[in-house]
Amino acid sequence: MIYKLQRKFIVVCAISIFLVVFVIFIAISALNISSMNKTLDMLTDGLSLGEGRFPDSFGYRPPKPEEPKKNIGMDFITPETRFATRHFTVWLDENGEITRCDTDFIYAVSEDEAKEYAIRAIGEGKLRGWISNYRYKLSNDGEGSVVVFVDGSVNRSAVAQFLIISAIVLILTSLIILLLIIVLSKRVMKPVAESYDKQKQFITDANHELKTPLTLILANLDIAESELGENEWLEDIRSEGMRMTELVNQLVALTRMDEENQCVAHGKIALSELVLDTVSEFKSLAESHGKSITLDVDSDITTDGDEIMIRRLVGILMDNAVKYCDENGEICVKLRKRRNVVLTVENTHRNVSDVELDRLFDRFYRSDKARAYSGGYGIGLSIAKAIVQAHKGDIAAYKKDDAHIGFKVTLK
Repeated sequence: MIYKLQRKFIVVCAISIFLVVFVIFIAISALNISSMNKTLDMLTDGLSLGEGRFPDSFGYRPPKPEEPKKNIGMDFITPETRFATRHFTVWLDENGEITRCDTDFIYAVSEDEAKEYAIRAIGEGKLRGWISNYRYKLSNDGEGSVVVFVDGSVNRSAVAQFLIISAIVLILTSLIILLLIIVLSKRVMKPVAESYDKQKQFITDANHELKTPLTLILANLDIAESELGENEWLEDIRSEGMRMTELVNQLVALTRMDEENQCVAHGKIALSELVLDTVSEFKSLAESHGKSITLDVDSDITTDGDEIMIRRLVGILMDNAVKYCDENGEICVKLRKRRNVVLTVENTHRNVSDVELDRLFDRFYRSDKARAYSGGYGIGLSIAKAIVQAHKGDIAAYKKDDAHIGFKVTLK
């Protein structure tokens, strides 16, 4: 159990680390792409203001120190920007016909290609966007449309390299953190393991300490009955003594099932016959309380596992159904085999809305808040869950409707 808890702890940490790293990478990617787009948009804005050229405020030479610099809201652009930026511009009239094209500041794009890019940009119906590796801006100059393109291949390459490096760093960091978690998980689980070992030791010790006095009590009852005869007080003592003995035995059985390397005998089980035999043992008990049992069991279903444990599993589910079924209620048992073997046990229960389904498999849990004695100990379903887990299966409680509760067992 401790090893399972340790594995779950590692898995939860791994998933958490992955999600955090993924969110960080998405945030880094979004910020870098947004920054790149903003930079290129500033360049297209400048070119749009200068009708395909950068604004005259920068001149064709760096401004002299005494010359005032016009502030057009784009301090990012320097006097060297015009020489480092590859761009081209296409003009269209009001009818969408191309009137002229300027490709003097780019080598990789011909006039025909520039015109094709412009047509594609118009067709997208957006003011800004990407076509191939070119960031464009569509604007209106009063006589028609102007589409300015700026080469963003270098920017995209730089962003891509940065993101690759970021991903590698984040992955390596995550692996290092996960490795540390795996190494330190044993130390983290140590207090839990010690507490669990003490709990198991307590149950084992309690078993030895209680069995001897219980055996003596029951033996002395036989002597007392032989001398005094049967009476209700001695019968009550015997009943409670037997109940206590059964509780101790179930606690010990549950503790053994919690062992990580518990031994489960494997063999072919005629499950259909097993279910029919086990259910038949409860029919007379159910009918004595006015409860009916209906069976819907497919024939010749087999499974692999421990027959004694599986029989006990079916017995626990039937005992639980008979015990908590409403008076004059109905219990329905179904066994099917599709991809896996599925056993369901349902019974009428008027207070199903008050049942905490996720807690039914907790030890000593009872759905009745008053904890009135009903012949059980509150650990039967815990044993059932341990048996199913030992066979690598699943068990779940469910609410069929407002008046029915059921248990579903899936065996591979």
